[in-house]
Amino acid sequence: MSFLPATAKDNSNNSQWAQEMLNYKHDFIAEQTGMTQAQRDKFMPIYEAMEKEIFAVHRTAREQAKKISTTTKASDQDYANAARAMSQVKVKEGEIEGRYFERFSKILSKKQMFLLKQAEMKFTRQMYSQGKRQGKKK
Repeated sequence: MSFLPATAKDNSNNSQWAQEMLNYKHDFIAEQTGMTQAQRDKFMPIYEAMEKEIFAVHRTAREQAKKISTTTKASDQDYANAARAMSQVKVKEGEIEGRYFERFSKILSKKQMFLLKQAEMKFTRQMYSQGKRQGKKK
C-alpha cells in the first residue's frame, strides 16, 4: 500500500504537497480516533493552530542552528544560544500540547484523546517508514 498522496512523490509544488499531507494527516487522525463530522469540524482548526505553533518553534531552532553552522565567526555564546534553542524544542512542544489538551478534551471523549496520541505516533512511524522505502527506490 502506498501511504503518501500521489503528489508527495513529486515535490515540484511544495505548497500543494504540504497541504495534501496536512489534509491526509487530518483524515488519518479523524479516522483513527473515530471522530464524527461535527467533532472534526470543531477539532481540526484548533489542531491546525497547535501544529502551526509547534512548527514555528522547530523553524526558529533550525534557523538558529543553520545560522551558526554557516558562519566562521560564531562566539561561544552564539553556540550556547543555538544549542539551548535546539534542546528546548521538545519542552516548548510539550508546553504547547499541554495548552491545547484542555481545548481538545472539550471536543473529544477521553478515549478519543488517548487515540489521538496513538494516531499521531502511528502517522509519524508510517511517514518515516514510507520515506525510507522511497529512499531505497532511488
